[in-house]
Order: sequence, then structure tokens, then C-alpha cells
Amino acid sequence: MFLKVPNTEEEWHEIAIEFNDLWNFPNCVSAIDGKHVVIQAPANSGSEFYNYKGTYSIVLLAACDARYRLTMVDVGAFGCESDGGVFGHSQFDHALRTNTLHIPECSNLQGTQCTVPFVLVGDNAFPLRTNLMKPFAGRNLPFKESVFNYRLSRARRVIENAFGILTTRWRIFRRPIIAKPENVVLMVKAACVLHNFLMKTNRQSQCGGMYCADDLVDTYDVHGNIIPGSWRQEGHGNLLPRTAHSNRSGQKAVEVRQVFANYFVSAAGKVAWQDSYVLSTGPSAV
Repeated sequence: MFLKVPNTEEEWHEIAIEFNDLWNFPNCVSAIDGKHVVIQAPANSGSEFYNYKGTYSIVLLAACDARYRLTMVDVGAFGCESDGGVFGHSQFDHALRTNTLHIPECSNLQGTQCTVPFVLVGDNAFPLRTNLMKPFAGRNLPFKESVFNYRLSRARRVIENAFGILTTRWRIFRRPIIAKPENVVLMVKAACVLHNFLMKTNRQSQCGGMYCADDLVDTYDVHGNIIPGSWRQEGHGNLLPRTAHSNRSGQKAVEVRQVFANYFVSAAGKVAWQDSYVLSTGPSAV
């Protein structure tokens, strides 16, 4: 299967190792994001599918591993639903709350005795949980919080780029999809499965990675500066971003985020280029 949700601790550990090796975020098991898939107005649907952009849509909520392969997909929520409602009613949220995904509970951060949970990373549209990290909100943040946001951004951009690959390679996402909502759901799921199949075989083919060429996705130079992927020249197509909103966070989740923030500025957890990058760009750039 090419859209199989990891369901053993060993599989999640492998993903976490790659997130740390490739994107410098330890104990990360997926990056998560959601997009509105624009559709033709369904007959007699009222305002159910009418979204904040003034178009009609269903919501694609997805998570991916460190190599842009989708690990979980939840598609079909009404476009009119609030961001909190989409996530709160999703299979994702239920699985995270009940731990039916068998994600490992916690481990020490490398080089320390600090124990933290394994986490997903997302943007400000998601709630802060002990197993779901989001950025510190606001501008002119203290240095430590700015570093955390930069490090989280490196990992979170993976799902942003996965959506970028989808919209670039699957032209069905370039314009409103004309089909019944239930058929749109099937089309989106099919595109996600084919995406995973092609990502898995991308480097194995004799064509040298035609599906996802090196310059298609974001990369970083030796100083940590972002080199935008070519997909950004075409934009998100008709995968519209969701809107950020505030969420009340539990004290334990706040403490977990602080442990990560402390670790990222420690001798054991910092990366060589982060200080100069954050100081030169400021928090608004990450």
C-alpha cells in the first residue's frame, strides 16, 4: 500500500530519525497541514461548502514524513467549517487523543537527560498539545523563541512542499474540480496515493527523479537561508490555505514547547548556522 499509516513504534522512530537528520527537529514524527480543495458549487448545498475565500471547497487535512510522503490523509470536511472544527472533528485528532497510531510516548533529547514526547509539527492554525507543536505567536519575539520558530519552520515546510508537489504535478488542482463532493474526495485520495507511489519510486527510476526534481521543493544553503522551490512560482493552485486562529493551550503543552526551545539554544541541540540566521533576519522571517 502507498498510503499506509505507520502503526508501529519502529516505523515512527524511523520517521523521527529522518526529521532530525534532514530538518533538525528531534522527536518529530510528521508535519501536518490542511488545505481547501476548490470545487464547483454543489447543487442544493446551501452554505455548507462555502469557505472564507468566497469559493466552495472540501478540506484536505494531511501529514507527511521527512521526504514528502503522506503518512495520513483526512479529506471531505465542509469548506464552511472553522479550522478548529475541521481538526477537532477529524480522524487525526481522534487518533492522536486515543494514541491508536502507536506513536512512541517519549524519549530523551540527544545529548541530554531531557525527556519529551514524540510530536507532530504544524502552523498556528493548530492547537498546541503535548504531541503537537506550533510556533510561538507574535513578532519581536525573544531570541530563544525565534530560534524555536525557525527550527519548527524547517520541519513544517515539508508538508507545505508536499502540497506544492501535488499542485504542480496534478493539474486537477489548478482549477475548481467539477464533480460531486463524494467523487472529489475519491479523486483527492487517488492523487495522494499516486503521489506516494511516485515519491517512493522517484529516486529509483532511470529518469532521475522526474516527479520531484531537486529544484522543485524548498532547500537551504549552508547558512540556513531558504532557497524557494520552483513550485512556488506557480503558487498553491486551488489548494487554498486555512486561516490561523488562537487556541487555548494546556500548561503541559506549554512546558513541552519550552523544553524544545531550551534545547535548540543549548550546546547539545543548536545547529551551527541558526544564531546568525535568526539574528540577521529577525523573527518575522521564519
